[in-house]
Amino acid sequence: MEITSIALFCGSATGNSNKYCELARELGHYCATHGITIYYGGACIGLMGEAARACLDSGGNVIGIAPGFFAEGAVLSQDLPEMILVQSMSERKQQFEALADAFVILPGSYGTMDEFFEVITDAQLGLHNKPVAILNAFGYYDHLLAQLEHFKTEGFLRSFHYDLLLISDNIPSLFAKIHEYEYGNDRNWLDKIKK
Repeated sequence: MEITSIALFCGSATGNSNKYCELARELGHYCATHGITIYYGGACIGLMGEAARACLDSGGNVIGIAPGFFAEGAVLSQDLPEMILVQSMSERKQQFEALADAFVILPGSYGTMDEFFEVITDAQLGLHNKPVAILNAFGYYDHLLAQLEHFKTEGFLRSFHYDLLLISDNIPSLFAKIHEYEYGNDRNWLDKIKK
């Protein structure tokens, strides 16, 4: 599938190694040079800020979506061409899901996982059919992926739902998988659970 935008979910911290910032900047540059708009949480800090600045510096387009309770300058970027202010974190996630063509997850923690699990659950429930992709660079998400495998092995995650998730350890491969993505949910299962 062709995409013109992604929602980027990643940390508001930079981590303990510069490799994470370099990864975020590489992602931002890739999106700019491939005409892909980044929707993200609007922060000027952490990997979020690194990716946004790299995209803008490379001539790309970045749109922030953030709840209005964050402080400008300290958390929210003042350099974006567009900032969409919402009332809550929940509304922000709804906007990401409505506006982006795909979802890309870089290293992060609680907030990143909250966003990831919401969009993959909504894909599971047939509320959207967009790609959800984890960039597992440096093995950062190895333990998470092992836990998802455990869910499947123990019978709590169906194979066709596990397969909704795209995984790669590098950016070009990840976007190749996004472009090749076909929504593989089980239509019979969806018919059973939905009116």
